[in-house]
Amino acid sequence: MKHNVVTFGLRVSLAVAYLSAVADRLGYWPQPVSVWGNWANFKSYTQLINPWFPSSWIEPLALGVSGLEVLLALGLLFGFKTRGCAIISGVLLLLFALAMTFSTGVKGAFDFSVFTAAFGSWALAKLKTDAWGLDYYLHKKL
Repeated sequence: MKHNVVTFGLRVSLAVAYLSAVADRLGYWPQPVSVWGNWANFKSYTQLINPWFPSSWIEPLALGVSGLEVLLALGLLFGFKTRGCAIISGVLLLLFALAMTFSTGVKGAFDFSVFTAAFGSWALAKLKTDAWGLDYYLHKKL
């Protein structure tokens, strides 16, 4: 039972974090608690932490990352292909943390616990499937 709670907690907390970040950049969070607040600010931040990309690549990069975050969030939230989603999530978060570190310094990556989330994702990939996700029922022997 304890294992189920830990796995479920990691899955849901990572999923909600992704969905919250995407909601923020689409303007769904109120201004006082928002980080970006709108798509234009998110694109500016994307350019800031990815100065090695040409400006013409920023819109596709921002769209691609946001789309991937939604897909990962849904997979994690419903416990579908959890191991794969967790591994990809860890890679994405590590890339984000490194981009933050090399462009603006490591403090932002530490303050937003990006390294913690990346390694939490990889820890999730090593845990057994919990009984509250689709993976459990799709692989359960009848």
